Amino acid sequence: MKTITLSSKKHRGEICIFISFTFDSEIIDLLKKNTSALWSNSNRAWYLTLSNKNRHKLLEVLKQYNVVDKIKETYLELTENQKKFLNGYYLFLKGKRYSKSTIKTYTFFIAHFVSFYSDIDLKELTHVHVRKFIESIFLKRKYSISTQRQFISAVKLFTQYFPETSIQDIELTRPKKSKKLPIVLSQEEVITIIRITKNLKHRAIITLLYSSGIRISELLALKISDINIERRQVRIENAKGRRDRYVILAENFIPLLLNYYHTYQPKVFLIENLKGQQYSASSVRKFIKKSCEKAGILKHVTPHTFRHSFATHLLEDGVSLRYIQELLGHSKPETTMIYTQVTQKSLLKIKSPLDQITTKNPKTSELEQKFLLSGNLDL
Repeated sequence: MKTITLSSKKHRGEICIFISFTFDSEIIDLLKKNTSALWSNSNRAWYLTLSNKNRHKLLEVLKQYNVVDKIKETYLELTENQKKFLNGYYLFLKGKRYSKSTIKTYTFFIAHFVSFYSDIDLKELTHVHVRKFIESIFLKRKYSISTQRQFISAVKLFTQYFPETSIQDIELTRPKKSKKLPIVLSQEEVITIIRITKNLKHRAIITLLYSSGIRISELLALKISDINIERRQVRIENAKGRRDRYVILAENFIPLLLNYYHTYQPKVFLIENLKGQQYSASSVRKFIKKSCEKAGILKHVTPHTFRHSFATHLLEDGVSLRYIQELLGHSKPETTMIYTQVTQKSLLKIKSPLDQITTKNPKTSELEQKFLLSGNLDL
């Protein structure tokens, strides 16, 4: 039996259903006669606008085949009452002045949670339902601990917005954060990535991320008016924690910045797409990945990696942690302290016990010791 996979993907500015299968004229005829599916040359697949109506139509038309429906894992079917409830939750978060990204994330989590228990009255939901949802969704899909912590935060606010629920806030505990050390690029690796990036806009973005240590969200929100070339400063408005701050504008970046201005002539935002709108984070991640592949860098590099590298290199150059904390916009010094664990300046001063042993052994010279350690010991 032929297998057909239904999946969701953004195409031409909207989320679509993509229908994937090995070439079969009968399936193509079915799609043409019974649906409004179109062919995408760029994706090499048939597609439809994502909606409940189109999804159920496809399932009906293709019922004689083995249909793998991946859409149900990501697409939420909500009733009008649920949509109205979630809209109220959205406005509740907005009234608390959370950032756009936080509101979007928390609302999605609660929408998924509500959809998962669509057959249960919201008043009857308990912390047991929260636990089972985490086990069924977060653990099964191997979501990170930080994502699970965000979900718990969203549920805590859900209990404030809808106190009629049986979920007790006291029962909700966030799992401890993973104490992972950040990935840091060497200064040579940073320069290599910048050099290998030929596109002027892409090169300007990477250089600004590293030279100022700003977050990707902060870069995308930057407006032309935020750049002060004379004072060599960049104003970051309403950043994480609703705080404003100034970061440095590298002197060596200014010629590249002026070249970028002259070539692209942005109108409002410093970095704009072809339509003059805000550039997307996904586009930045894609070209950074390509540049790293071209540069032969095997580390997992993201826009945030340049921020980590910025802080680590400043620390290695002797800049005070307090100043680094201000530049990064950290509210707590403990957050900035993590870079003391990845800086090489202090670690390089420590000698390995092996080096200590070989240098203290008077019987053999240093050259002989190196030879013995690297040579074939099976004499």
